[in-house]
Amino acid sequence: MSTVPDSVPLEGARFVGRNLRGARFVESDLSGVVMRGVDVQGADIDAPWLPGGVLLVNGVDVASYVEAELDRRHPGRDRRRAEDPEGLRAAWASLRTAWTALVERALAMPEGTVDRSVDGEWTFSQTLRHLVLATDSWLGKAVLGREQPFHPLGQPRTGAEEDGLDLSLFTSTTPPFAEVLAAREDRVATMRAFLDAVTREQLAEARANPWDPQYPETVLTCVQVVLEEEWEHLRYAERDLDALAAGPADPAPQD
Repeated sequence: MSTVPDSVPLEGARFVGRNLRGARFVESDLSGVVMRGVDVQGADIDAPWLPGGVLLVNGVDVASYVEAELDRRHPGRDRRRAEDPEGLRAAWASLRTAWTALVERALAMPEGTVDRSVDGEWTFSQTLRHLVLATDSWLGKAVLGREQPFHPLGQPRTGAEEDGLDLSLFTSTTPPFAEVLAAREDRVATMRAFLDAVTREQLAEARANPWDPQYPETVLTCVQVVLEEEWEHLRYAERDLDALAAGPADPAPQD
């Protein structure tokens, strides 16, 4: 599959009678894209920023239908925007139930499954490592104010250095899954302890965005970001485990 260089300007481009069958758009801005008379059979759209937005298919806004179906498939997902301590604790408990079942499923699959990639996406292990980083960023750094909150097994996103993240803090090799699980459980325990003790007053306290300090947050919005990250990556992990169970996958990324 050919890759269009970043230097080729496509913003506002017009494609007429072009064959884009099998094209793949990754981390691309397609907001406001208009498609007319197109064949979209088998198209696969993953848009984690869909909630609150508009997605028109044949003139019908399907965003709310998609969200409702995801909530139906994942009990407790609708609590991710809870605003009080009790609701947040219930939301975290639902996540723990879902993730525990998914980890057990991954461990029951053939050896090495957790380090296999699907279509170049993060492996199951890398996904858990990224959630370690998400907790470190939004809880450890933003909420708790830890000077060095990052676990070395955290998985930064592509281009994380643009956020001012020192990539030398993180391992560049593939760690044993047992170590990943230990790091993950440590951060899960930190979040659970925090939510067990947090008050309404504390949730309203001001904080700075960990990646853009000029952007204001509150303790509540930081916690909600962690919940969003947890649910979205659970969905990705389920999707890829389904694909791995069904057939061959891409080899794991090279260290």
